[in-house]
Amino acid sequence: MDVERALKTAVSTGDVRLGTNMALKAIKEGKARLVVMAANCPGAGEIRSAASSAGVPVHVVGAAGTELGTMCGRPFAVAALSVVEPGSSDILSLKK
Repeated sequence: MDVERALKTAVSTGDVRLGTNMALKAIKEGKARLVVMAANCPGAGEIRSAASSAGVPVHVVGAAGTELGTMCGRPFAVAALSVVEPGSSDILSLKK
Protein backbone atom coordinates (compact mmCIF):
# COMPACT_ATOMS: atom_id res chain seq x y z
CA MET A 1 0.00 0.00 0.00
CA ASP A 2 1.15 3.52 -0.77
CA VAL A 3 0.82 5.12 2.68
CA GLU A 4 1.31 8.65 1.37
CA ARG A 5 -1.47 8.32 -1.19
CA ALA A 6 -3.77 6.68 1.36
CA LEU A 7 -3.14 9.51 3.85
CA LYS A 8 -3.80 12.24 1.28
CA THR A 9 -7.02 10.53 0.19
CA ALA A 10 -8.19 10.06 3.78
CA VAL A 11 -7.45 13.70 4.64
CA SER A 12 -9.28 15.01 1.56
CA THR A 13 -12.29 12.66 1.52
CA GLY A 14 -12.66 11.43 5.10
CA ASP A 15 -12.57 12.69 8.67
CA VAL A 16 -8.98 12.89 9.89
CA ARG A 17 -8.02 14.76 13.06
CA LEU A 18 -4.50 16.22 12.88
CA GLY A 19 -2.27 16.69 15.92
CA THR A 20 -1.52 14.79 19.11
CA ASN A 21 -4.20 16.55 21.15
CA MET A 22 -6.89 15.90 18.55
CA ALA A 23 -5.77 12.26 18.21
CA LEU A 24 -6.00 11.78 21.99
CA LYS A 25 -9.41 13.41 22.07
CA ALA A 26 -10.72 11.18 19.25
CA ILE A 27 -9.37 8.10 21.05
CA LYS A 28 -10.97 9.08 24.36
CA GLU A 29 -14.30 9.85 22.67
CA GLY A 30 -14.24 6.43 20.99
CA LYS A 31 -14.21 7.93 17.50
CA ALA A 32 -10.69 7.00 16.33
CA ARG A 33 -10.41 3.91 14.15
CA LEU A 34 -6.67 4.23 13.51
CA VAL A 35 -3.86 6.44 14.80
CA VAL A 36 -0.86 7.28 12.64
CA MET A 37 2.22 8.72 14.35
CA ALA A 38 5.48 10.19 13.13
CA ALA A 39 8.66 8.48 14.28
CA ASN A 40 9.51 11.52 16.43
CA CYS A 41 6.04 12.07 17.95
CA PRO A 42 6.55 13.82 21.33
CA GLY A 43 3.44 12.34 22.95
CA ALA A 44 3.96 8.80 21.66
CA GLY A 45 3.76 7.09 25.05
CA GLU A 46 0.51 8.74 26.04
CA ILE A 47 -1.06 8.08 22.63
CA ARG A 48 0.02 4.42 22.63
CA SER A 49 -1.36 3.94 26.13
CA ALA A 50 -4.72 5.55 25.34
CA ALA A 51 -5.00 3.70 22.02
CA SER A 52 -4.14 0.38 23.64
CA SER A 53 -6.78 0.89 26.34
CA ALA A 54 -9.38 1.74 23.69
CA GLY A 55 -8.38 -1.02 21.28
CA VAL A 56 -7.35 1.43 18.56
CA PRO A 57 -4.49 0.30 16.30
CA VAL A 58 -1.42 2.55 16.02
CA HIS A 59 0.77 2.76 12.93
CA VAL A 60 4.14 4.51 13.14
CA VAL A 61 5.50 5.83 9.87
CA GLY A 62 9.26 5.89 9.50
CA ALA A 63 9.27 9.63 8.96
CA ALA A 64 9.54 12.79 11.03
CA GLY A 65 6.56 15.04 11.72
CA THR A 66 7.48 17.41 8.89
CA GLU A 67 7.39 14.52 6.42
CA LEU A 68 4.10 13.20 7.85
CA GLY A 69 2.63 16.67 7.37
CA THR A 70 3.76 16.64 3.74
CA MET A 71 2.27 13.16 3.29
CA CYS A 72 -1.05 14.59 4.47
CA GLY A 73 -0.76 17.46 2.00
CA ARG A 74 -0.18 20.02 4.74
CA PRO A 75 2.59 22.67 4.83
CA PHE A 76 3.30 22.04 8.54
CA ALA A 77 4.53 19.23 10.78
CA VAL A 78 2.04 16.62 11.97
CA ALA A 79 3.24 14.48 14.87
CA ALA A 80 0.11 12.31 14.99
CA LEU A 81 -3.32 11.99 13.45
CA SER A 82 -6.41 9.91 14.01
CA VAL A 83 -8.62 8.50 11.31
CA VAL A 84 -12.27 8.78 12.28
CA GLU A 85 -13.69 8.05 8.81
CA PRO A 86 -11.39 6.92 5.99
CA GLY A 87 -13.46 8.35 3.15
CA SER A 88 -12.49 6.68 -0.12
CA SER A 89 -9.06 5.72 1.24
CA ASP A 90 -7.87 2.24 2.12
CA ILE A 91 -5.92 3.65 5.08
CA LEU A 92 -7.61 1.30 7.56
CA SER A 93 -5.78 -1.64 5.97
CA LEU A 94 -2.73 -0.38 7.91
CA LYS A 95 -4.28 -1.99 10.98
CA LYS A 96 -2.15 -4.81 12.29
